[in-house]
Amino acid sequence: MSAVMGSSVIARRLWLQVGVGLLLLCSVGCANEGEKSARLVVPNLKYVASAVERDLGEVRRGMPAGAKELTTLFERAAPERPAAADAREELVRLRSDNPDISSAKSTFFLIAASDGTILRNNLDSDEMAEKNLFQVYPATKNALTQDYVELGGSWDVARGVNNRPDAQWLSSARIMVKGTPVGLFVSGWSWSSYAYRLEMALRSEVLGETKSGDKVPLLYVYVVVDGHAYGTPVSPVVNGEEILKLNPVAKAKGKDMWTGPIEITRRAFGLGLKHIPLFSSDVVVAVLRSET
Repeated sequence: MSAVMGSSVIARRLWLQVGVGLLLLCSVGCANEGEKSARLVVPNLKYVASAVERDLGEVRRGMPAGAKELTTLFERAAPERPAAADAREELVRLRSDNPDISSAKSTFFLIAASDGTILRNNLDSDEMAEKNLFQVYPATKNALTQDYVELGGSWDVARGVNNRPDAQWLSSARIMVKGTPVGLFVSGWSWSSYAYRLEMALRSEVLGETKSGDKVPLLYVYVVVDGHAYGTPVSPVVNGEEILKLNPVAKAKGKDMWTGPIEITRRAFGLGLKHIPLFSSDVVVAVLRSET
């Protein structure tokens, strides 16, 4: 072998050894960073879980109370159903006067007649009006037989994101006149919109606790429901996919919480999972935190 060829082989071997060394160093470093983030994500996860509890409390107090206030709307219109403009006015009033409804994190509120016809929602632009609630959310038909129910479903009009799957959580309180159900007061949030609400609240909380000059961690919040991980409209889809691979419901259910390191696209994260038994279905909130 010539001296030149020998030098070339030695150089390649040295570069290979350096490369392997760097990979090992990165692997160890990522693992250490992931473990650190897994420890630091604990208070973040607790904050998000407490926010969910508060949000549910607002809806569960506000919706039945709001339905009782809507009785007069139907009484004034009897024997006809209320006009859309009157329904909209009442929704705006409730959002202003009822503290729980005013602070609720719902994406929308609506009033439907007993046949399922949506009279109006509270949004300026209403694509829901005159649609049939029982057709788009079949489980809501059973809501006429109960004072208050919570359920899930999916309707494109109520999406919080356009470029990926989304679904909604609904709460429904029936409106009664002289012992007869005449309509429904319904509130809902899209899971992607709700993940955005939780993520923004968490980031604001962490930023408020960060001292000047300290590095602000990267934070993501996902809500895992029915085999989907719903994040904000701009959250990386791959993050949700990696969370789902861990079977988050099985890891979190029956525990106070689950935390551990995870690497996603060569970035070290700490992952926190919290099962929310307050929901009737298995809902898990997931918080990703990275110090890098």
